Amino acid sequence: MPITLYIVRHAKAEDRASFMPDHDRQLTSDGIIAAARMGRYLHDKTILPDVIISSTAPRAKDTAMVMAEQIGYDPAQIRLDGALFDGGPKAYLAALNALPDTVQSAMIVGHNPDVSYLAEYLTHQLIGSMSKGAVVAVRFDDVSWAEMSGRTGHVSFEIGPKQLPAE
Repeated sequence: MPITLYIVRHAKAEDRASFMPDHDRQLTSDGIIAAARMGRYLHDKTILPDVIISSTAPRAKDTAMVMAEQIGYDPAQIRLDGALFDGGPKAYLAALNALPDTVQSAMIVGHNPDVSYLAEYLTHQLIGSMSKGAVVAVRFDDVSWAEMSGRTGHVSFEIGPKQLPAE
């Protein structure tokens, strides 16, 4: 049975400031709006992942929470994974490889360049740098989460907030 992964780059965050650790940066108001719009887009496509995994950084966690609220996923059920902040693409793959076979779809919310590298690694398709708030949906046929690795998936769609129809 096919499984689907939704790879999400966090929405627009505050600029880096010398007095604030990078991990602690928050979403801007534009970022919150973009995450909500992307969540509504996914809801309209009847997308509701079984599991949402997010980096512990506030900008990723809040992106996940806003999108979860829009798609009807309980934000309290979001799994936070500290390794996604600076663990590189291997940390994302490790989090996904650990999912049980009962999970049919998952969303992972994190940071560039890791999420873009992950999408390209899994699909062997040129994704480029994912825009802030973008989603890449990857479908895997006859592959379990534990077997997921390079070139095992296919891009179903990719979309960023700027590609959504104007409201």
